[in-house]
Amino acid sequence: MDVFEGDYISADSEWDELAWVWRQTDVPKGCKVEIIDGLITVTPYSACAHHGIVERVQRYLYEVIPEEWGIYQRLATAVPSRLGLYVPDLAVVPKDALRTGDDHFVPAAASQLAVEVTSKATANNDRTTKAAGYAESGVPLYLLIDPLASGGPKITLYGEPKNGVYRVLRTGKFGDPVILPPPFHITLDTGEFRGS
Repeated sequence: MDVFEGDYISADSEWDELAWVWRQTDVPKGCKVEIIDGLITVTPYSACAHHGIVERVQRYLYEVIPEEWGIYQRLATAVPSRLGLYVPDLAVVPKDALRTGDDHFVPAAASQLAVEVTSKATANNDRTTKAAGYAESGVPLYLLIDPLASGGPKITLYGEPKNGVYRVLRTGKFGDPVILPPPFHITLDTGEFRGS
């Protein structure tokens, strides 16, 4: 990729161009920037309740993950085939993945689990675009915590990605236990999400 003075770059591919623009984007304080279906999007960080849910899931996961894995909030994960660069609320990724390739993001395929908690600004993308992108990347598990679902808050665990599509492994409402299968072997008490 060649960068010229001014506003012009010559990139080898559309993905390279988008990733370059993403890296150069000056994000307002309190916001995150993602690439969704080839569009650079800026959304505000979520409310405190959102962070409370993420923190609870993170505590559960730290009890069971291997030492060589990490749990990262706001780690950019790339899905070049879909012109996507997602920033999940949580990503469980082997620590080695942080030391290979790009300094700003990891391949989504490195994730063992991606977790998104919907907000008004992200709900549609979390439910559809990101689910498809994570599945296409082969992320083994995608946990969608959806406090904004019609009919009341719910949790959906997706897994077994095949041909870019997930199978729904479990779905339930806040309060129902959610069992994460191997390699996690853990039951989330989603009743705790109601108070967040």
